[in-house]
Amino acid sequence: MAGPQPHILVVEDEPSQREVLTYNLGAEGFRITAAETGDEALLAVAEDVPDVIVLDWMLPELSGIEVCRRLKARAETRDVPIIMLSARSEEVDRVRGLETGADDYVVKPYSLGELMARVKTQLRRSRPASVGQVLGHDDIELDGETHRVRRAGRDVKLGPTEFRLLATFLERPGRVWSREQLLDRVWGREVYVDTRTVDVHVGRLRKALMANGETDPVRTVRGAGYGIG
Repeated sequence: MAGPQPHILVVEDEPSQREVLTYNLGAEGFRITAAETGDEALLAVAEDVPDVIVLDWMLPELSGIEVCRRLKARAETRDVPIIMLSARSEEVDRVRGLETGADDYVVKPYSLGELMARVKTQLRRSRPASVGQVLGHDDIELDGETHRVRRAGRDVKLGPTEFRLLATFLERPGRVWSREQLLDRVWGREVYVDTRTVDVHVGRLRKALMANGETDPVRTVRGAGYGIG
């Protein structure tokens, strides 16, 4: 997988359902955060933005629909895929869920296999390298499955950290990542690393990508961070 495990937030107030989801998603190799209420979910997202949110519609106090609406209204969480879970199977409810911004809608009772497949589908959008996708920008190509990188047809030898950095840049070309965001995404929140370490690894990535005298593809934005494209 490119980078730390993909992070899934499970929001479900029914303990047995929450436990089943947490266990099975964890068994797939994902890092799981669980929340019981809408307020807990918003707090969890503020502390650590997940890659995918599995969100129950019927929550006490703050509904899943309202949580979805608030997250889709914020620039920093607008692009996080949300899979809405609901016992409401009527088309009008499905449409309402999707119109609120949910990216997918799963009717209870659902099969775990189907839900896992849908989570992976959404991960292809938010963390494509983590599910083996091939990413590219200009003459650079990264294969998340074989862990190979090529530039202008030549193989580029990268260490694991530089590979994860490049995967992060290629997943969102044009985006500028702060050092803190790169630490979370590439090293993981559980690891303490100095922000200057990011500069060292970006330097190594640049050197490898420019080994044949090519132009520097990595942008440095003063006071903001790094990106590609």
